[in-house]
Amino acid sequence: MNTRSSLLGLLLACALLLSGCSVTRAYDAALVLADTVAGKAPSRLKSVTPAPQRSAITFQIGGRERAADLYRPGVGQPRAAVVLVPGAVQHGRNEAAIVAFANTLTRAGFAVVVPAMAGFADLGLYAGDVQEVADAFTWLASQTELSAGGRVGLVGISYSVGPVVLAALRADLREQVRFIFGVGGYHDLRRTLLFITTGWFEHDGRWQALEPNAYGQLVLALSARRHLASAHDRALLQTMVERRLADRQAGLDDLAAQLSAEGRRVFDLISNRDRQRFAALFDALPASMRRELEALDLAHQELQQLQARLILVHGKNDTLFPFTESLALAQAVGGARTQLFLIHHVLGHVDPNVSALLTWRFWRHELPDVWRMARATYLLLAERADV
Repeated sequence: MNTRSSLLGLLLACALLLSGCSVTRAYDAALVLADTVAGKAPSRLKSVTPAPQRSAITFQIGGRERAADLYRPGVGQPRAAVVLVPGAVQHGRNEAAIVAFANTLTRAGFAVVVPAMAGFADLGLYAGDVQEVADAFTWLASQTELSAGGRVGLVGISYSVGPVVLAALRADLREQVRFIFGVGGYHDLRRTLLFITTGWFEHDGRWQALEPNAYGQLVLALSARRHLASAHDRALLQTMVERRLADRQAGLDDLAAQLSAEGRRVFDLISNRDRQRFAALFDALPASMRRELEALDLAHQELQQLQARLILVHGKNDTLFPFTESLALAQAVGGARTQLFLIHHVLGHVDPNVSALLTWRFWRHELPDVWRMARATYLLLAERADV
């Protein structure tokens, strides 16, 4: 067993109990968070629960055939069910971190469906992602042996927080989605793209900048390909991405020089670091691409209509999506059923990184963050049926 994760779990359980939380749920939340931090490594949760059952499934909704992975608890009936939607990662449902998190949730008593998300194979952002999320939720909610009396929710990681919220706003699903758990998401997609390309974001009326994660720019380039008329431009963007994946500092000017005027407009946006130029460069994108991005935007949605409990977690040092986006999303939804947990040190974008417990850094800087993450986990576990 992993001693570090066991000590962390014990510490969190004690802290939650001292705050007046349910004894059983506090213990479970401590185990779940410690297992999340442990990833594939041993943990107390892994040692006291049987291995989940993972199977590939296909189903049809409205004549559309979908594929997904279904995780069931190794013993007993699920106490709730979730659709877990990865961020824009190429391996999608097979991404190691997603598999580990799905297993953690399943060990905690959830039935978990991870949809295939066809667009993730080429890292694109697609308006059709919303329908895929909705279909996975519709199927899961119809499986009475999995959904524990209608206790079905959505978990969105990174970019997928947007499609998850949009699916939960649909009139046919609004009353069925009981809860949403989102990590590192967005509210205003255009404003998020400003950060992805330039590193600039606004908070409390003041502009600030971080060095943006180049991965976001690569995803944007790949998303642009299918909106370009020229096959040559599409191939050049693919080559640019492959070159930058191999070497994040690789030069691209030789490839950019071969782009058509339309392709060059996409490249100019992706390579721009001047926030004053962003608006004009964004407006010069192909019209079909702007329409697709607008369809994924949450800023113009009637978010107050969301019926689900909304639990948001965001790292303040996130270099892919700025924490101000989750602040804006929480404010736009509002209400007592919305809670936001900002993590100052132990969470970058979506992967937690906690120091050894017997270090000054942990006790001085990280413990308050771990406590916030434990509270968020506690709220998620509160959605399960009692046993």
